Amino acid sequence: MEDVENKYTKATKRVKELKDFYRHLKIFFIINAILYLFKAGVLQQFLPEDIYLKPYYFNWVDAHLVIWILILAIHAGFLFRHKLPFLQKWEERQIQKYMEKEEHEKRRYK
Repeated sequence: MEDVENKYTKATKRVKELKDFYRHLKIFFIINAILYLFKAGVLQQFLPEDIYLKPYYFNWVDAHLVIWILILAIHAGFLFRHKLPFLQKWEERQIQKYMEKEEHEKRRYK
């Protein structure tokens, strides 16, 4: 019974992680589409007439996009860490290394 509950808990956690990633992706596209529409001058017609935004006001949008893409890549890497075999092999090697180190320390002090 505990095994079924454990599998259910893991599956629930995985679905929540996927939902969070897709929400992050959706927000990324919406915000950056709006920013690029402002940068292109398309949305300026919806602003009050006394506010005039010059095109160079939005030069930071490109840097913003690059930074957010890096954050999304890190989020995706964390989410799909179980799908990347080189990360699993790295984890296994690290676990083995620390287990051997601990065993070596035990033998050293006996």
